[in-house]
Amino acid sequence: MSKAGVVLKQVLETYGIGQSELAKAMGLRRSSVHSWVKEQSDPASNAILEIRDALEKINPAAAEEFMRLWLDRSEN
Repeated sequence: MSKAGVVLKQVLETYGIGQSELAKAMGLRRSSVHSWVKEQSDPASNAILEIRDALEKINPAAAEEFMRLWLDRSEN
C-alpha cells in the first residue's frame, strides 16, 4: 500500500482528528477514510489533494504536516 495511509493515520492521531470528522469534511463515508488509515486501500491521486483541503478546514497545521510527510522522500 502507499505511504498515504501511514501518513494520514499519523496526522489524525497527532492532531486528534477523527476519521469521521475527516470523512464529513470530504463528503465521504467514514469507511473510505478507515480503509486508507488501515492500509486496506490507497486513496486515488486526486484524493491526496482532497485530504489536504479537508484537513485545511479542520486544522491548517494538520494539512501542512500531511503534505510535508507525504512528500518526504527520505522514507521512500
